[in-house]
Amino acid sequence: MAVRVEKDGAVWTVIHSRPKARNAMDPESAVALYDAFTAFDADDCASVAVFWGEGGAFCAGWDLKHASALSGAEALDLFDFPEEGEPPMAAMGPSRLELSKPVIAAVAGPAVAGGMELAIWADMRVMEETAFMGVYCRRWGIPLIDGGTVRLPRLVGEGRAIDLLLTGRRVDAAEALTIGLCEYVVPQGKAREKAEEVARDISRFPQSCVRADRRSARKHHGLSLREALRQEWWNSKAEVTRGIEGAARFAGGKGRGGDFDDL
Repeated sequence: MAVRVEKDGAVWTVIHSRPKARNAMDPESAVALYDAFTAFDADDCASVAVFWGEGGAFCAGWDLKHASALSGAEALDLFDFPEEGEPPMAAMGPSRLELSKPVIAAVAGPAVAGGMELAIWADMRVMEETAFMGVYCRRWGIPLIDGGTVRLPRLVGEGRAIDLLLTGRRVDAAEALTIGLCEYVVPQGKAREKAEEVARDISRFPQSCVRADRRSARKHHGLSLREALRQEWWNSKAEVTRGIEGAARFAGGKGRGGDFDDL
């Protein structure tokens, strides 16, 4: 199987394994990844997912050998975005999913073209120091259709995003960290380990509150400041009430001095 899931309590690690193709996305993998993340979001016992490409590559993009066998019209029909209703699965699998729980991408080697789109679909990115991103499909005249032109400017700002989109240049891990394209850089071979460590930390917290803050941060795009503040309040009002229990634990001596270990 090209995709498997390994579970450690509330943390799921979704593994894409086509190492001979540098984890380029073919139809079988796309469906399997889509199904795995859908199952993760629906499982009440799952809190955080790690997305990892086995064999030293996160994802080298859409499988161009497969793409070359399609006609232009056929390719469009497969992934057409309707004017109303839920969109179908995307070419890269889960990239159109709007999950209710966080996903951390553990990036080794290339995350390029559609692979970069998958990496920035995740909530956070851990990159190995030898990993890199880039819109490598620029060379072949293939546009980004899996959220890249939407998510990239939100992550790094419009000017930097336009630079990366138009030049297709390679972005190494150190630059990615500097411009906000990733959140952690780790030694080679350690991306999965670090991503799972962060995932376990997040999974320890009250999950309804984690999801409320994540949802509020993601939903404010396009709103005025006042509307965003209103949305934040109504999104999280119930969590403030639940948080009183946490305040009582603090009053009883837990978590003093910013201690996150004894909750």
